Amino acid sequence: MPAFARVLVVDFGAQYAQLIARRVREARVFSEIVPHTFTAEQLLAREPAAIILSGGPKSVHVEGAPTIDPAIYDAGIPLLGICYGAQLLARDLGGEVSHTGVGEYGRAALKCHTDVESVLLPAQLGPGFDVWMSHFDTISRPPGGAVVVGSTDQTPAAAFEDRRRQVYGVQFHPEVVHTQHGQALLKRFLVEGAGITPSWEMGSIIDSSIDAIRAQVGDAQVICGLSGGVDSSVAAALVHRAVGDQLTCVFVDTGLLREGEAEQVVETFERHQGITLVHIDARERFFSRLAGITDPEHKRKAIGELFIRVFEDAAASITNARFLVQGTLYPDVIESGSPTAAKIKSHHNVGGLPDDMTFELVEPLRTLFKDEVRAMGAELGLPDEIVWRQPFPGPGLAVRIIGEVTPERAAIVSAADAIVRAELKAAGLDREIWQAFAVLADIRSVGVMGDERTYAHPIIVRAVTSDDAMTADWARIPYEVLERISTRIVAEVAGVNRVVYDITSKPPGTIEWE
Repeated sequence: MPAFARVLVVDFGAQYAQLIARRVREARVFSEIVPHTFTAEQLLAREPAAIILSGGPKSVHVEGAPTIDPAIYDAGIPLLGICYGAQLLARDLGGEVSHTGVGEYGRAALKCHTDVESVLLPAQLGPGFDVWMSHFDTISRPPGGAVVVGSTDQTPAAAFEDRRRQVYGVQFHPEVVHTQHGQALLKRFLVEGAGITPSWEMGSIIDSSIDAIRAQVGDAQVICGLSGGVDSSVAAALVHRAVGDQLTCVFVDTGLLREGEAEQVVETFERHQGITLVHIDARERFFSRLAGITDPEHKRKAIGELFIRVFEDAAASITNARFLVQGTLYPDVIESGSPTAAKIKSHHNVGGLPDDMTFELVEPLRTLFKDEVRAMGAELGLPDEIVWRQPFPGPGLAVRIIGEVTPERAAIVSAADAIVRAELKAAGLDREIWQAFAVLADIRSVGVMGDERTYAHPIIVRAVTSDDAMTADWARIPYEVLERISTRIVAEVAGVNRVVYDITSKPPGTIEWE
């Protein structure tokens, strides 16, 4: 049996699938996203305590619309359908989904049927509240045996329940903040509808992860690619707790690190964490490998492959070094292309790994979001300066240099980046802002400095707020702080004569530029 209850979120291509998983975890229940193509056997092999069917862009009526293995309906697992998922339940279990010609998008008024005893919509929620809709087809009749517990002007069966079969459906999106009582509804499904005791917490994650690491590694030697960022640092601390001296951390100085990064990594892990650390200066190898490469996907793959080669070289002197630890997170997996998500970009530690790699990967953070990783780092005793470091991409400054990566261009973006971070820290904004950095554009513009014409590069400043990096909004930095950043960069960083600020959210942009 699993150490804690597991809820599977079946993804039908929803824009909110990751958000559903997050909301379940916020209710202290572990969740995992799986593709709708999983068979009932594959789903049940994960021993789910409940299954949530996500929304999706299709109509249940179109040819080839995604569906679920019908055997899951007879497995006795509590089910909650959201939007498309609710329509699928209605269609497959004897209800009706209609084309009315009128959809619902955005805010809608839900009327609770207070005369019916309800798990999802108890009487204390009142006669109704606002919910968030995004659908064209409408559930006009619930599944056989289910009762309607909520409706809107356009959707007669906006919420339904079959408590005997433990089947529940809502046409609206409880996972978004625009739906009032949405989190309470999800928690009621988990606790009252599915009978789950919320028990997933950091201690249980660490204990189960340690057990899994020990089972995978056995008595073999393990190396960890330590970048000094939050993810690899937490992964290293976790694996060290699991296998102790079997772990050797390899810190590779690529020449693409933030200013002062190498010294801080050595100080933290060698002196304070007691972890064996091998420090490799590979700056020349990385700049040589990246020469002439301008395409961001090619950069990431080149860096991912070279990292592995450097680790393989380091492992040659370590007997029985069969495993490589990486700080891969859930957003890395999602963006690199999974069975349920389109490929946005190859993260160097996911889609950028070479096919002929000799290591077996250990990725203990692969199912976690960034804020969960920070909480784990604090629980493991890592210092605040590591736990609360802003995220830094595995390929380093290479994906913050548009165009070819050279030592000279890396020096420019490193100096500008240090100014951005220093000024935000001085303004007390470093904890408030999720991530802030400088980007060097592959263009030049005319400027005037000291009464003379310049033709130099612009620096793009990027700063965002986020909870988990799946979505992000541009940070509203005070003008006076932006002014100090701009003034200092132009005055102190040679080769720059202009600073601009990126005000694009994610989506449509990504956080990094490449």
